[in-house]
Amino acid sequence: MNHYRHPLNQTTIMPAKIYTEKDASLAPLKGKTCAVIGFGSQGHAHALNLKESGVKVVIGLYPGSKSRAVAEEKGLKVMDTADAVKAADVIFVAVPDTKIGGVYKRDIAPNLTKGKTLLFSHGFAILYKTVVPPKDVNVIMVAPKGPGHIVRRQYTEGKGVPSLIAIHQNADKQAKKIALAWAHGIGGTRGGVIETTFKEETETDLFGEQTVLCGGASALVQAGFEVLTEAGYSPEMAYFECLHELKLIVDLMNESGIAGMRFSISETAKWGDVKVGPKIIDASVKKRMKAALKDIQTGKFAKEWIKETETGYKTFNKLLKDGEKHPIEKTGARLRSLMPWIKKRDIKGAQASYA
Repeated sequence: MNHYRHPLNQTTIMPAKIYTEKDASLAPLKGKTCAVIGFGSQGHAHALNLKESGVKVVIGLYPGSKSRAVAEEKGLKVMDTADAVKAADVIFVAVPDTKIGGVYKRDIAPNLTKGKTLLFSHGFAILYKTVVPPKDVNVIMVAPKGPGHIVRRQYTEGKGVPSLIAIHQNADKQAKKIALAWAHGIGGTRGGVIETTFKEETETDLFGEQTVLCGGASALVQAGFEVLTEAGYSPEMAYFECLHELKLIVDLMNESGIAGMRFSISETAKWGDVKVGPKIIDASVKKRMKAALKDIQTGKFAKEWIKETETGYKTFNKLLKDGEKHPIEKTGARLRSLMPWIKKRDIKGAQASYA
């Protein structure tokens, strides 16, 4: 078998097995009821994809949830959360990480009987023990590597988003088959499924979103916008150069890697990339990335985030509001209104209505 030796540390990394359509079937879910608890980004995608794959799906929501009408409009049976858990053989907990503990304690745990399967799309609650399930249930993960709206769109187009599976508890020796069946039902095996662990998925996911994908990228874009506008350049030019065109570059990376992106850009852009880029994202940034990873591994980040949610989200809400007031948002809204190919989005409504 071929393997890859990383040039920096000479560590041998064996390639992961990729499960595809031929490795999975819906048989392990046949005759079972699958409950999706929550109907946000991932919840609505999993529920609708499974339903269209021929799986019996019910939705569990709290009585006043705004998502009830949305789920019913899409032809799904909606029940109170506790009733959905009672009725189901497989329970997908698709509510925000820090709300999972409360929902589990109130509605799931009292109705979680031997032989049922508890499913997550992220390992946070299990790794940081906000949920400690009984030993007589399966505990699995199916985590598509993309937002729910993309998971749904790809499925409707006959394609699928690559996904991860993980097994935390294999009470009835069928856990992996159930995980693969669920991945198959949402379209994951069309894109390819890789097995990981709850620990690896959680720690790498948190690290990626904090330092590169969300935190790193948004802070970099805002800083670039500020430097250009503070130097007297127009906010429109700063928006195009620091935000709008980022999608073009990321699309090229996504299609053919960093080397492929460099192949597609001008020589001047390439020279600026390799010569100036490492001076901006330098060893000091990598050092802070390592510190962020340490906080994830030790549980410090999780403790701080859970405490924030338990004390009213004050800092969280302030930081989000401050971000919404950044000048790049006003400039972007005006420029996007001139671009008919960009779909207009309502970021204040229910997640499931966003697609």
